[in-house]
Amino acid sequence: MDTMTPEQRSRTMSHIKSKDTKIEIALRKALWHKGYRYRKNYKALPGSPDIAITKYKIAIFCDSEFFHGYNWEIKKQRLGKNKDYWIKKIERNMARDREADLKLIAMDWVPIHFWGQDILKNISGCIEAIDDLRFELQIGGFDDIIDSEMDCVDNIK
Repeated sequence: MDTMTPEQRSRTMSHIKSKDTKIEIALRKALWHKGYRYRKNYKALPGSPDIAITKYKIAIFCDSEFFHGYNWEIKKQRLGKNKDYWIKKIERNMARDREADLKLIAMDWVPIHFWGQDILKNISGCIEAIDDLRFELQIGGFDDIIDSEMDCVDNIK
C-alpha cells in the first residue's frame, strides 16, 4: 500500500531525473579520476549510453533498479497502485535495453550495464570491470564474443 497521497506521489515522481543522476555522476567522477575520457549521454549511439568511452567503443549504462527491472519477477508481484501500467512500462524499458544492446553490438560497441546499487556500494568493482573489459578489447579477446553476438543479431533481422 502506498503511504503517500496521489499528489505527493506525483510530485515525487516528477523529480526523478533521466540525466546526471547520482549514480551516473559517481561513476563518471571515478572514471575521470582513473584517466578515462568519455562522452555523456551520447546520442549518436542507440540507447544514448550514459557514458560512452569512444576510444575503446564501450557504452556504459547506469540503470536504476526500479525502472530497468532489477529482480523483476519478484518485484512485479509487489507493485501497488496502477500495477498494469508499471508492468507494461518496465517490461518495455527492459526490451528497449536489449534492443539497444544488440544495435550497439552490431556497430562493434560493447554495452555494459551497472545497477545503481552496485555503483553506490562497490564503485571500485565497477571501475575494475571496465578496466578488465578495456584490457580484453585491447588484446582482442572480445572478438569471439562480438562475432557470436553478431550471429544473434543477424538471426533477428
